[in-house]
Amino acid sequence: MAAQSILIVDDDREMRDLLKDVLEDHGYSVAVAREGREALEHLERDEFLVVVVDLRMKGMDGAELLHELVQHHPTCNAIMMTAFGTVESAVDAMKRGAFDYLTKPIKTDELLVTIEKALREASLRREVEHLRKQVNREYSFDQIFGKSKPMREVFDLIRRVADSQANILITGESGTGKELVAKAIHFNSSRKEEPFLPVNCAAIPEQLLESELFGHVKGAFTDARSDKRGLFEEAQKGTLFLDEISEMPMLLQAKLLRSVQEREIRRVGATQSIPVNVRIIASTNLLLAEEVEAKRFREDLYYRLNVIEIRLPPLRDRKEDIPLLCNMLLHKMARGTDRQPAGIAESALGLLIDYHWPGNVRELENVIERAVTLASGDIVTVEALPATIREAKGERRLIEEGSERSLSMEEVEGLYIKRILEKTRGNKLQAAQILGIDRKTLYRKLGGMEQAAS
Repeated sequence: MAAQSILIVDDDREMRDLLKDVLEDHGYSVAVAREGREALEHLERDEFLVVVVDLRMKGMDGAELLHELVQHHPTCNAIMMTAFGTVESAVDAMKRGAFDYLTKPIKTDELLVTIEKALREASLRREVEHLRKQVNREYSFDQIFGKSKPMREVFDLIRRVADSQANILITGESGTGKELVAKAIHFNSSRKEEPFLPVNCAAIPEQLLESELFGHVKGAFTDARSDKRGLFEEAQKGTLFLDEISEMPMLLQAKLLRSVQEREIRRVGATQSIPVNVRIIASTNLLLAEEVEAKRFREDLYYRLNVIEIRLPPLRDRKEDIPLLCNMLLHKMARGTDRQPAGIAESALGLLIDYHWPGNVRELENVIERAVTLASGDIVTVEALPATIREAKGERRLIEEGSERSLSMEEVEGLYIKRILEKTRGNKLQAAQILGIDRKTLYRKLGGMEQAAS
């Protein structure tokens, strides 16, 4: 049965049939039940957005059925029907969860307007529930991919701290997934039904960041034409994620420290403080302890934020996760399309594993998206990878070869020059440009290499 369907529950056959005919004439899909238990059987089998219930029926009456609907079918809206003399009972039913009530004899226009409102509200509620489940699924721990030892240690730690109230500092290089971990902590905590608000401290000008975080009152500065709630207030009972906390100006750090310590904020220009219940998760790609030592970050704030530190390893330190991440990203690219997820050639995967990934997982995602776009078939080959990755392996092999053979720097340089000349097919001008030297220097080095060989 269609999700837009309506269930009518009334022990009066004439009323049931009349309402069914009216609603079906206006395009609705309608089912009927004679009393409460039969209605529950319908609800177990089919999906309804609206149930129209007579308050007084034989067997399970409307009040009992309403209780079952509220408890076990919360996304379904109940409209109660009542005779004029029992309006008080209908109002009481609304207090216990009914969407609205209709007084008999029922007017067609009133019925249709109430049904339309109930359907719209139920549809929105169902959509919100669907999105909430989608968010919870998207930010579950299972969505943070990795089986390497460093990532298993991260998983273990975030599982243990997710439901605590402690402030958390997430550290790691750019692109390691700090915001993803922050969201996973929030959406697996007791605060998951409340807001998760991220703010990039490096992206907002200093003069605006204070107002953004703490809000302001009317007249606090030239453009403050009305009161404004800050992110601390908007995140009430939820989580505030302070990304790139190391970029926060020193003067603002002092105000943040007071808010974290006292659990209250004061809007810009205000004289009264406002209590806040907000969990702070901060992140940085710098070594915050070094920033403290260099007097660029407050030591007292550092210890307030760094109750628990989660260090995310760079991708180069967990290369065994790269095949798993590639598979996940290939499926992600295929989602929402008619195509099957692309495969990846073993030679291409080998290059990806060997690459040093300065941009970490963010760079890997960019590379996979590019490769899927450029791939001529359903398999990502070496040719679809960027030149930086294709060429990097040769450079690393050269260094490894020099190390294994205990070659001098001069000998390694000679090997590298030979490789570049092979790549340019003997074109010395191109080789000199790649090497970053002029042709005369290249000729001199080649002469030295010939002398050494003889």
